Amino acid sequence: MHVETVFEQGVGTMNEDFHFVHGNQFGVFDGATSLTQATYRGGRTGGFLASNIAGKTFMDEKTSLLELAGKANSSIRDAMRESGVDLSDKGYLWSTSAAVVRLYDDRFEWVQIGDCLVMIIHADGRREIIPSAFDHDLDTLNMWKEASGGTDAPIISALHDQILGVRRLSNVTYGVLNGEKEAMNFMNQGSMSLDTVSHILLFTDGLFLPKSDPNEREDFDLFSSLYLSGGLARVRNHIRAIEAQDAGCRTYPRFKAHDDIAAISIAFD
Repeated sequence: MHVETVFEQGVGTMNEDFHFVHGNQFGVFDGATSLTQATYRGGRTGGFLASNIAGKTFMDEKTSLLELAGKANSSIRDAMRESGVDLSDKGYLWSTSAAVVRLYDDRFEWVQIGDCLVMIIHADGRREIIPSAFDHDLDTLNMWKEASGGTDAPIISALHDQILGVRRLSNVTYGVLNGEKEAMNFMNQGSMSLDTVSHILLFTDGLFLPKSDPNEREDFDLFSSLYLSGGLARVRNHIRAIEAQDAGCRTYPRFKAHDDIAAISIAFD
């Protein structure tokens, strides 16, 4: 078994992603960019704290992944209370997506929430993506595509109210770990035999290939081709090269010129 990781800060003041490789357990977490100027615990953002709290909770291997997900969610809520966060307003909540895999001799299991993904590549070339739907930002990115010619403001400023509105739908129409008990209704879980699996990848949305049309399906054929020919590093380099040609995020609508990346690949001999 060969494990590769990519962990890289984007244009933000800190990397709000988190990842770990711990024994037979692997996880990536994408802390949501804060929509307020509030910082906590030495200037750290809510997104940073959420991803780190959740990730460190999952590194405890003594209970089931689903139980760890519930513990991570509760720990985020407890930490927010201790920091005086207004828990009645979703715009202030610390939140993170997550994808965690635990390996056994003949199978693996996972839990997943939000837009952190698990890609499974089989020896015969078949590919599976967990989850199959993860487009809660689609309307926002379409609005940005339409407005990109009429404003020089960054997307997160120009569409602040829209972004806040989507954030307030968290654990209503899509899931994140943010301390709300409803988060567990959106937790995906499952297990699969390792008999035909050749690669397992976990990654945050910083490793999504840029799209000029937000309505296009993710090009996972290209993604897997890049990965199989050069590992996670080649996928990362392909993305960064495209982003560098569109620093204003106008050709390829996205929230940041360069997003944080946390990614892990597991290749089986």
